[in-house]
Amino acid sequence: MYLHLGQNRVVRDREIIGIFDLDITSQSIRTRQFLNSAEKNGEVIAVTDDIPKSFVVTGRRGRQQVYISQLSPATLHRRSEQKELF
Repeated sequence: MYLHLGQNRVVRDREIIGIFDLDITSQSIRTRQFLNSAEKNGEVIAVTDDIPKSFVVTGRRGRQQVYISQLSPATLHRRSEQKELF
């Protein structure tokens, strides 16, 4: 199955490591360090030009991607529980 992250971007649900609320987690220095490191390594993909609300970390074959989305973590979670492709 797939998860639609917004702006015509989908990821395989089995590759998702976590879905995180950007407002809450960005208060942590470790999260900021993680996101800065991912940005420097070219692992961040902005799915939106709007104000971001969440980020989704995926992994496949030892390669990590971080998707920045305008959708709330609750919306992404609901979508992940549905059985259809968006």
